[in-house]
Amino acid sequence: MNLLKRISGIALLSLLLFACGESGTSSDGDKLFKNEQFEEAVAAYDKKLKNRPKNVKALYGRGRAYEELGELKKAEESFKKALEQDTKNTQILLSLSNLHHKQKNYELSLMYADNAVEVSGAPPMAYFMKARAMHQLGNVDEARREYNAAIKMSPNYGQAYYYRGMLNQATDDNKQACEDFRKAAENNYEQAQEALNNYCN
Repeated sequence: MNLLKRISGIALLSLLLFACGESGTSSDGDKLFKNEQFEEAVAAYDKKLKNRPKNVKALYGRGRAYEELGELKKAEESFKKALEQDTKNTQILLSLSNLHHKQKNYELSLMYADNAVEVSGAPPMAYFMKARAMHQLGNVDEARREYNAAIKMSPNYGQAYYYRGMLNQATDDNKQACEDFRKAAENNYEQAQEALNNYCN
């Protein structure tokens, strides 16, 4: 759950950045989304899209609102329409990766995360999401490589330390796992202390 909460928070920040980047269109939909009025946000985005059906920000925002409502198919459709207009947008790619991760469609999650990583200037979250999908698919060495990349880009990435620690624990590298859990705890990742208690005493 903490993974999804963190990604949801990043997605909300992304939505607000979309809004700031498009003068005069921050719109009622963004305000309603921020206030967690998701059904009303969908209606506001739909209204916006009647006049501007290719508006990336509105398509993305509607997808996020649908996702929060649990309407994952509609969320995916809206994200895909946004991606058609902006194929190198890492925020949209990572939202699609996260959406499929939630549904345990790890191969599709990996595909979208991999596409995000290929974009110039991709954020650490892209490497993290790629690692998580590979982790779930059992690609241990590849997952570790991507966790390493995320941490190299963002040395205070507590969540990445934690999941790399879980990978190390699962492959019987207890010493490295405990080092990762300690780094995760130092960087305020909530689940790290429980892992330290369970595996490192």
